[in-house]
Amino acid sequence: MISVNEFKNGLTIEVDGELWRVVEFQHVKPGKGSAFIRSKLKNLRTGAVQEKTFRAGEKVNQAQIDRKKMQYLYADGDNYVFMDTNTYEQLELPGSQIEEELKYMKENMVVSIIMFGTETLGVELPNTVDLEVKETEPGIKGDTSSGGSKPATMETGLVVQVPFFVSEGDVLTINTSDGTYISRA
Repeated sequence: MISVNEFKNGLTIEVDGELWRVVEFQHVKPGKGSAFIRSKLKNLRTGAVQEKTFRAGEKVNQAQIDRKKMQYLYADGDNYVFMDTNTYEQLELPGSQIEEELKYMKENMVVSIIMFGTETLGVELPNTVDLEVKETEPGIKGDTSSGGSKPATMETGLVVQVPFFVSEGDVLTINTSDGTYISRA
């Protein structure tokens, strides 16, 4: 059990039989009445985000989440196969469960698989990934890094806004949390 006063972003809790990750929270002390915690929680099974209010000092169960380092091997129809790098045990995840993450994943990439007991909840990506530009408009002489941006399609199908000087074949570092261009790799 953990007190809601100890909330921090990224904490995983169990409320009403569901698993939730704390996205953000705020301690509120009104002039009249007792203090409370207003929180925004993301359901780890469905991906839905919900706002929930707790009384100050209320206790909730902290969920024990395990992260396993696994290597993404290949796509098998609508399923995606991962391998534990220590035990060589393989795990298949349906594409519908990891739709967003697939835009950043290349074969042989090592990711963290999030597990609750024996249930697989999803994939946790590294903060940045290096992807090759497959398609973009050609740059024009005189374009600078501060000019503007154009869309570029990466090798995984992800479309990112990039500066004008980026051309096809360049390898770029992409932020996985919001899908933005950081730099050339």
